[in-house]
Amino acid sequence: MSTQRLRLLSANIQAGSSTRRYSDYATRSWSHVLPAGRKRDSLDAIARLAGEHDIVGLQESDPGSWRSGFTNQTHYLAEQGGFDYWSHQPNRRVGSVASSANGLLSKLEPVDVVDHALPGRISGRGVLMAHFGTGAEGLTVAVAHLSLGAQSRRLQLGFIAELLQDHPHAVLMGDFNCVADRPEMAVLYRGTRLQPPACAVHTFPSWKPARAIDHILVTDTLRCEGMRALPAAFSDHLALSVELEVPDTAMQR
Repeated sequence: MSTQRLRLLSANIQAGSSTRRYSDYATRSWSHVLPAGRKRDSLDAIARLAGEHDIVGLQESDPGSWRSGFTNQTHYLAEQGGFDYWSHQPNRRVGSVASSANGLLSKLEPVDVVDHALPGRISGRGVLMAHFGTGAEGLTVAVAHLSLGAQSRRLQLGFIAELLQDHPHAVLMGDFNCVADRPEMAVLYRGTRLQPPACAVHTFPSWKPARAIDHILVTDTLRCEGMRALPAAFSDHLALSVELEVPDTAMQR
């Protein structure tokens, strides 16, 4: 079977804010609500990293609120990184000054992109799904940012499993806020062909990675290699990069 190789990246960019130690969450809390700091420098660094990939999933990308200087960060990264296609899913708003979104950047044209609100005790989480190729054999790439609480994550993973259960060629990437062997993750593995990662790549906190809570999961029909963590500028998460081998039939239109 002939295949093609794609480079994928998943990155929680923390809206371009800088966090380099736990104390920054308190001392630099202003950067999460004010249009100040080195956010543009951070975005430019992320754009350079993203531009080395074919498909990028973003979490905590500001869709254009006060703190980003009303810049849609997903659009900005698409332009700076050389992506012809981009989409975003605004989901969480902090008063009137900050907002957050899932984002998708792609150098390949998707057939369609659909966003879904995720269930949970507190609303404001979502999953963004892009489809490449045609029919059931096409490639589906989903980007999600899951809740902090295990009960909400279980509901969200069950919902995502229903969305992906009939997609043999699928990728789910994002900030899961949990390690891959948590009990709630079993809902996803049972309900889809997505596989647990072969190894744990620590991504949080970025300055001293100790937890593997960001993931790029693929179905058993796809082959991935070279999973590695890379700095996403000044974010508190490292980004995940992987090379994916996809059957040509999954990309045909």
